[in-house]
Amino acid sequence: MSTTLMPEQKITVPTPVSAQVEAPARIPEGAPRPVRPAGPPALLLEHVSKTFVIGRKKKPVAAISDVSMRVERAEIYGVLGANGSGKSTLIRLVSTLLTLDTGRAEVFGHDVERDEMAVKRLINRVSVDAAFFKKLSPYENLAFAARLYGLHAGDARREAVRILARLGISEKRMGSPIEQMSRGMQQKVAIARALLTSPTLLLLDEPTTGLDPRSKLEVQAFVEDLRATHDATILLTTHDMAEADRLCDRIAILDGGRLVAEDTPDGLKARVARETDLAPTLDNVFMTYTGRSLDEDVEAEGPEDDE
Repeated sequence: MSTTLMPEQKITVPTPVSAQVEAPARIPEGAPRPVRPAGPPALLLEHVSKTFVIGRKKKPVAAISDVSMRVERAEIYGVLGANGSGKSTLIRLVSTLLTLDTGRAEVFGHDVERDEMAVKRLINRVSVDAAFFKKLSPYENLAFAARLYGLHAGDARREAVRILARLGISEKRMGSPIEQMSRGMQQKVAIARALLTSPTLLLLDEPTTGLDPRSKLEVQAFVEDLRATHDATILLTTHDMAEADRLCDRIAILDGGRLVAEDTPDGLKARVARETDLAPTLDNVFMTYTGRSLDEDVEAEGPEDDE
């Protein structure tokens, strides 16, 4: 089955219900991570494929081809790949913005097609090009999202202030129009908006792209804190090898829509060092499994567009 590529439509956000996965307990900082509980994984993909038909005279594009992966609860799972490798398509399939051609995808045991509304209550997504009401302030954008999710106005404001402050945005700047903020500041607001709903599975599609070094470190520290204190599960796509090495428990590498390698960061580096004469770095891991460097990829193709 093939899908003709169409502009992405706006989707009404569902009103939240009590999480159908038991709320996780806070984990003290520095404490060893507990054994993950039995039950369905946070994300399960089995032989998932997605093909796009771009035009009558062009061959269909296989964005995702027979991809299977299992992401456990409380795990930060990274997805690396060149531009056009299928990373963003994968995120959109999991977030129900695209339909699967073949295969099966589940979020905490809920099928993304048969139980679409249940899945939407458990996830939120931050993309590299987040959409806002540009004339409104960060607080007004977050307040609008809070109302869509049925959150109490007072609680939502306090949580918005807390999250934005943790990301380096002062309460004073919350009243400025989004259009007057830098690209990096806008991305922080997008992350804050996603976290406002306390998603059980957070989908981060290159969340630190375009951020300055300080902002990038603030976002990375916040992601670590989120997982450590709230037992969140995070699916992260990134082009930043240092970020992947720092944040991810495991990493999958996509090439041409196929999963070509999966292991812990240290496991991937050790494998490349053992099988080649290259130094054990994630940059060399990327080059080994995709046949190109990230710099070459960015220069050749520009911003990612795998749809």
